[in-house]
Amino acid sequence: MPKIESSFLDISRLDALASQRTLIHGLDPRAKIVTTLIFIFIVVSFPKHEVTALVPFTLYPVVLIALANLPPGYLFQKVLLAAPFAFFVGIFNPLLDSEVLIHLGPVGISGGWVSFASIMLRFGLTVGAALVLVATTGMNGIGAGLEKLGAPNSFAVQLTFLYRYLFVLTDEAARMVRARSLRSFGIKGTEVKVFGYMIGHLLLRTMDRAQRIHQAMLCRGFTGELRLPVPLKFSWRDMGFLAGWSSLFILMRLVNIPQWMGLLVTEVLG
Repeated sequence: MPKIESSFLDISRLDALASQRTLIHGLDPRAKIVTTLIFIFIVVSFPKHEVTALVPFTLYPVVLIALANLPPGYLFQKVLLAAPFAFFVGIFNPLLDSEVLIHLGPVGISGGWVSFASIMLRFGLTVGAALVLVATTGMNGIGAGLEKLGAPNSFAVQLTFLYRYLFVLTDEAARMVRARSLRSFGIKGTEVKVFGYMIGHLLLRTMDRAQRIHQAMLCRGFTGELRLPVPLKFSWRDMGFLAGWSSLFILMRLVNIPQWMGLLVTEVLG
């Protein structure tokens, strides 16, 4: 039970972070959504053996984390939580690509290890940018922004409800585990068969509660549209944010900044 309730509080922390009032939080969701999509598209467009050119892209999430007053340790933990998926995707690359591409002194590094490092770095950048977007905008803002950008209303509403359903699911699971603990003595009630019954009841209880929540929303005037307390208004500040970061992303895509800086330093010292 403590693990389930702590997970509930952990999920709700993103909502708490999104409710802050900072310069980044005050931007129009559409500006942040489009900027994040451009960032992700450019990051994944690099060749599989590119690593150094990706390093400058860490500037975007780092700057937003600092300006939005977000806890970097918390976001880093979330990235690590999903990291095994990318790890198992790229860990076999060294076996498939053994040709040496880089020499660090007497040590030769194969193309497989380089591509593995590139996969992990791109994963960290894209997932980190997505987490920053959620932590500075909130799912309601993201849904409303997607709808204003032309996404189908049903998609935006379902995306928001899917996120909210996690809270219903976690709350009902915590209730069931608490009830089982109060009725259990020793190892009684911990059999696999009992947990199988609990999963089935959890599905039924969450569906029933979700239906009650939907009826309550209809009683309060819900018409299938996402509404924010403050109407969305795209300002010149939002345009500057979008244009400025997008231009920087394109520049970093066209120019290998670390390599250029290395050549510049070499010429100066030479």
